[in-house]
Amino acid sequence: MRRLIRNLALSASLFSVLAFTPQAMADDHGPSGSSMIVPGTSVKFSENGSSDPRTRAVAAENPAAVRATATLCGSGYELESAEQLPDARRFGTLFTYTRSTTRVSGACAVFDNNLGTAKRMKLKLCPNKTGVDCKVDEGTFSQYAGPVKGEGNHDAGWNNCSRVTAIMWSDGVAIIDRARYVAPCD
Repeated sequence: MRRLIRNLALSASLFSVLAFTPQAMADDHGPSGSSMIVPGTSVKFSENGSSDPRTRAVAAENPAAVRATATLCGSGYELESAEQLPDARRFGTLFTYTRSTTRVSGACAVFDNNLGTAKRMKLKLCPNKTGVDCKVDEGTFSQYAGPVKGEGNHDAGWNNCSRVTAIMWSDGVAIIDRARYVAPCD
């Protein structure tokens, strides 16, 4: 009888592991809001960043870069997007971060140079508001351009619909020329 009870208990525990583990594993890899942390870091994903599989994949492959670029932006910023540029060849990586508290909203971008040699680069962040100047970092960089960061109250136009432009030149030719919105526009 003990053997039968032991075997039933073992079967029940095996069944529960097989029945519930796939869902738990799926939950671990899917978006769960801004409480989701970039693996290997203490950096949070924004709501949009956690739901973008490309951003999650780039961040998981490059936790040291996520940590470093988040530190450049400052506390309270969450990873909005991470994009290899111009494509899978990855001459550079564009990291964008957003911040939204009850008093301050902001956007921040860092353009990582992945070529290992200094390149002329330009990183420009413009708010979704007229009369507010864009933030620009341009020069020859061996590691990264930026951070470019804009902060203000929620009406300042930095968090929603800010536009970031990342350009990298090699021998006078743009090998990266990417413009995107930091966060989706309403």
